[in-house]
Amino acid sequence: LSVAVLDEGKTKPSEILDRTRELVIERFGRSEKEINDGMDISLCALNYKTGKMQWAGANNPLWIIRSGAEEVESITADRQPIGMYATIEPFKNHEIKLNKGDSVYLFSDGYPDQFGGEKGKKYKSANLKRFLLTIQDKDMEIQRTLLSQEFDNWKAGFEQVDDVCVMGVRI
Repeated sequence: LSVAVLDEGKTKPSEILDRTRELVIERFGRSEKEINDGMDISLCALNYKTGKMQWAGANNPLWIIRSGAEEVESITADRQPIGMYATIEPFKNHEIKLNKGDSVYLFSDGYPDQFGGEKGKKYKSANLKRFLLTIQDKDMEIQRTLLSQEFDNWKAGFEQVDDVCVMGVRI
């Protein structure tokens, strides 16, 4: 990502993901072992002045909660990782117009994939959507605290299974 953005000056999310994939494949190709690994990512570029956002995703979606909405708008990611994959296609760049009061959420799969609760099941994306809808009217810093508390309460005595990253921005 650093090479694509800082060294090469790419700013369009789909181009950043395409270039990052090339670099990862090149790096993996130098290994003596065959590496079949990759990275899932959701990447956006937001222009606060115009309210326009560009977004691209490798297996991780983008969620938008419009001001006053009662459901989550989901933008589906390309079903391919950053890395080797059976069929490699260019990542699609999405342009989205946001309005004052809209919130956007990008996240890794660690939160919904966490085991916990009474039955030791996964938290799942549907529960995360529902939870975000219940806290959408709160300040973003309060949402951060509530998301952290919800996660800790869910996993309780279970070991954390993956990295967890949730990023939210309100326009």
